[in-house]
Amino acid sequence: MSQIKKLTADVDTEEYYNNYVDFEKFSKLCIEEQEMLEYNWSYPPFEFDVDEVWNSYNKLKIIAFKIEFSQEELDHTFSDKELEFILKRFERMKVKLMNEIYALENEDSLGLFLGKCNLCMRCTRGFGMPCKMPFKMRYSIEALGGDVDRTIEDLFGDKILYAHDGKLPDYLIFVGGLLYDKKIGD
Repeated sequence: MSQIKKLTADVDTEEYYNNYVDFEKFSKLCIEEQEMLEYNWSYPPFEFDVDEVWNSYNKLKIIAFKIEFSQEELDHTFSDKELEFILKRFERMKVKLMNEIYALENEDSLGLFLGKCNLCMRCTRGFGMPCKMPFKMRYSIEALGGDVDRTIEDLFGDKILYAHDGKLPDYLIFVGGLLYDKKIGD
């Protein structure tokens, strides 16, 4: 791995909601992903109104971690098993990167996870049991209906890339955030 760059942008939550949030569209994608992989408490369906979450804060700090690979890593062709192992290692890295978002939280803010929660080896939702770590589990921007691909393109000029055919992409981007400046009375 060459390096990790942290990208941030502060936006007006109402403006972000109006331009990038489509909960119906992205919740369907999250549910389809869960049906193929496994269920997760950080993904819909939820027992709360997503609009209320977005409408409770004035500001959104987009926090993205861009992992750029070395030329040697990019030139190598990995077996399916090797590539799966490497990508799982980066998924686990999200927990460490998430600590930077937790550190920004206070009583007037809410951290947003870098994609699907992976704090536990296996989420208890698939077993019909409550979350084992509700104090650390956070929802992601996409789980709350945000279009992360378009967000990254518009705010940072990058595209979300994926590994394919045994090759790593030029970079991986994990996107999280922080809803802050809680509205008075919420």
